[in-house]
Amino acid sequence: LFGLFMVSLLVVACQQQAPQAEVVKDVKRVAVMVAEGFHDGEAYMPIGYLTNRGVEVTVIGPSVGEVKAYNSDFTIRIEKAVGDVSVSDFDALILPGGRGPAILRENETVVAFARDFFKSGKPTAAICHGPQVLITAGVLEGKSCTAVGGVQDELVAAGANFLDQSVVLDGNLIT
Repeated sequence: LFGLFMVSLLVVACQQQAPQAEVVKDVKRVAVMVAEGFHDGEAYMPIGYLTNRGVEVTVIGPSVGEVKAYNSDFTIRIEKAVGDVSVSDFDALILPGGRGPAILRENETVVAFARDFFKSGKPTAAICHGPQVLITAGVLEGKSCTAVGGVQDELVAAGANFLDQSVVLDGNLIT
């Protein structure tokens, strides 16, 4: 059920036709992990979608504070540092793209959290450049996934099966 929900979420966030799956009742708490240079639409669209359906969304990142999108003047407030939360606090994790994932992947605490979250079996969604964090976490070997074309070679080098598709679901991984 979580997978269907998250696929619907990602397709809606990308402004494409989404299959209607109302399984939001099973997802109560979602973490959206960002850093300076996040992509505004890839963060705010899922946040709006989830919030409008009564899901508690917490923006997490390397440290508490305000960060700016790379593609607009939008900012977002990181409410909790990754080091101050645990996998058990959330039902799903979203990694928006942009330039933020390049910063996130350099932080050992962030990478460990992403690795542990993914290994928990809970839905882990990565949009655009978001899979870069999961590449660094070392969890994509043998997984089918998609990303922005510039990440394709990294995914293949990490042992992932890159698919040039809008949305790919492989177990608990949604890209």
